[in-house]
Amino acid sequence: MNLPTELAAHLLTPGRAAPLAALLFIAGCGGGTDSPVLPASSETVPKAFVCPAAVPSTATCLSGVDSKGAYYLIAKPVDWNGRLVLHAHGGPDLSAPTSEPVEDLTRWAVMVKAGYAWAGSSYRQGGVEVRAAAEDTERLRGIFRTHVAQPIKTILHGQSWGAGVAAKAAEMFTPLTVGEQPYDGVLLTSGVLAGGTRSYDFRTDLRVVYQYLCSNHPRPTESQYPLNLGLPAGVAMKQAEVSARVNECLGLDKPAAQRTPAQQAKVQTIENVIKIPASAIQAHLNWGTLHFQDITSKRTGGASPFGNAGVNYTGSSDDAALNAGVLRYRADPTAYQRFSADTDPTGRIAVPVLSAKWISDPTAFVELDAHFKSVMQQGGSAERLVQTFTTNGTHSYISDPTYPALMAALLQWVEQGTKPTAASIAAACPSFEAKFGTGCSFAPTYAPSALETRVPARERP
Repeated sequence: MNLPTELAAHLLTPGRAAPLAALLFIAGCGGGTDSPVLPASSETVPKAFVCPAAVPSTATCLSGVDSKGAYYLIAKPVDWNGRLVLHAHGGPDLSAPTSEPVEDLTRWAVMVKAGYAWAGSSYRQGGVEVRAAAEDTERLRGIFRTHVAQPIKTILHGQSWGAGVAAKAAEMFTPLTVGEQPYDGVLLTSGVLAGGTRSYDFRTDLRVVYQYLCSNHPRPTESQYPLNLGLPAGVAMKQAEVSARVNECLGLDKPAAQRTPAQQAKVQTIENVIKIPASAIQAHLNWGTLHFQDITSKRTGGASPFGNAGVNYTGSSDDAALNAGVLRYRADPTAYQRFSADTDPTGRIAVPVLSAKWISDPTAFVELDAHFKSVMQQGGSAERLVQTFTTNGTHSYISDPTYPALMAALLQWVEQGTKPTAASIAAACPSFEAKFGTGCSFAPTYAPSALETRVPARERP
């Protein structure tokens, strides 16, 4: 259905809600291709579940498996404040889910301690598929509303790769596609926010620079393949084998002082050229191998959406030799388009969005947030985005008081129309430390540099 221009503009204007008559008209026309979620009434009723130890003992926990095979967990505190945190977890995992996402609820138990109900899905299948994960998250919202309670407000929280899932879900599921307001606000933490076509460029760079230095992934005696595939379809390799090759060349399983001079020189080259710490090299090579294989063999028709044509690598002891020696690849245009459609944000989000990122995050670079800001500007949603940054934390978790402080600021924006600033959130955070412990480290004046200052520009389809 093509939406009239004036109605679309109305819905994307800050502070405006869609007229009820318009929503009813839209709902009567159906959800379109972006609304493949079955009615929640068709889902089975969740069952009682023993809450993880980190969750308050007075909370009620429920679990189930949805109609697509995704496991989920729900936690509702005894002193529920009426607000639901709908969680999109990071990863992604490559194996299909086999159990409830206990680790996710354990990590985010602070949300339940702060009075929010929490619901998280395992997603139905393994793999790098953003829209499917967004559908599973939306399906869980319906299960909560139908079988647990009607929340006053629903906040969609995406963490790491799940932040990209949440951003995509907020674009896909709106009053125009589901006939009601699904999410009142979006919280994005430690987010991989530049979409798949840009967030993973540096892993292509890592693969080619690593191979230039080490020549063992693949080995000269093995069948050669384009590194931007990750691995060819049908070739099995476990993380332990990737690690063995990396340790053979770089000695990452040893302290720096115990590596050979040649190993340490190669590690230093990767740190300088790819701009990641030694502690992150192994994980990114794992993802650049196994996640890339999942993408190219299952999502993009056997071709790669990744390339390094036109990249000028700098930071080594001999950049001319490095640039002449690394393997070069061009992203396949069709694969690029397909991967972009599944993973890249468009910046068209009609509700308040608040983000937080540890400045030194080695997994989801802070510069990704700069790109996301530009996408939100291009999509007409700049006024609905507030970004915050912290000086302490980890990629997986910043600190206990950080998240209640963010939630309070976002809900004040949603419910009272008071838009927060990075400074106001930084000033308010210490008031949460008495209940949740110390850990506030917001840097209200910080602004990240452009993504191209961290990951070199390249030719794109």
